[in-house]
Amino acid sequence: MNNIILASKSKVRKKILESGGIFCDVVPSNVDEDSVKKALLIENSSPEMISKNLAELKANKVSVKFSNKLVLGADSVIDLEGKIISKPNNRKEALDILKLLNGKSHFLISSVCISKGGNMIWNYTDKATLIMKSFSDNQLISYLDKISDEALYAYNVYQIEGEGRKLFSEIKGDENTIMGLPIDKIKDYLKNYE
Repeated sequence: MNNIILASKSKVRKKILESGGIFCDVVPSNVDEDSVKKALLIENSSPEMISKNLAELKANKVSVKFSNKLVLGADSVIDLEGKIISKPNNRKEALDILKLLNGKSHFLISSVCISKGGNMIWNYTDKATLIMKSFSDNQLISYLDKISDEALYAYNVYQIEGEGRKLFSEIKGDENTIMGLPIDKIKDYLKNYE
């Protein structure tokens, strides 16, 4: 299948692509996600629009440098009651996020964008619903103690394919979306693109 450029340093996204038969070169976009999110929140953008805009921005930024290649950008956000929850910068923030999600339902939104020559040619956004069980603070701390720093900062606060599955009473949606890349939709698009 197509050899594309992944505008992300996410090892998880690269692994999902390759397991789906899509081989990629990695060229991180280095987009300042926090400042883009802040600007979009000031404009009252929805979590879906923020995810989509970030995916597009990442893909377009890298595709300007590689005009004859397809570039895939991706972004995922947690939507808790209409509020965006960003990835933690440290373990205290991770614990705070888990406390916010504790016992509640939230959405995990993943957007992907394929760009060529600096312009978006395709995009897709998917949403999964996750219902977290109720835990004591000590149980949440114990969960975090089992997660390596690399995994914690790569996957946000839960790894659905590992320890994180135990946090939830219900998961509705595509697991690849939850891990940050709705691979089936990407494969469908690339098949038609060829």
